[in-house]
Amino acid sequence: MHIHGPAHLHGAQPIGAPHSSKLFGPAKPPQPSAIVDELQISDVAQLVQQAQQLPEIRHERVQAIRAQIAAGTYETPEKLEIAISRLLDELA
Repeated sequence: MHIHGPAHLHGAQPIGAPHSSKLFGPAKPPQPSAIVDELQISDVAQLVQQAQQLPEIRHERVQAIRAQIAAGTYETPEKLEIAISRLLDELA
């Protein structure tokens, strides 16, 4: 039992009494957590990886198509229909 004076000033007391909080309990030593490796690949890196998996550019084919476009013979109703069909398939 503690008797406090009129001003409620405490005399010398051991550490933790009477103001110690019993809510927290004794301190537990920290447990070492397991080390976990983690790898995060950015969106840009994923796009680069996808671009690297694309087939090689057929330069001869590109030059032939450029020549047809320049000559005005590349765009035909059949090719336009195929392009629209493929676009609609991708959107659906």
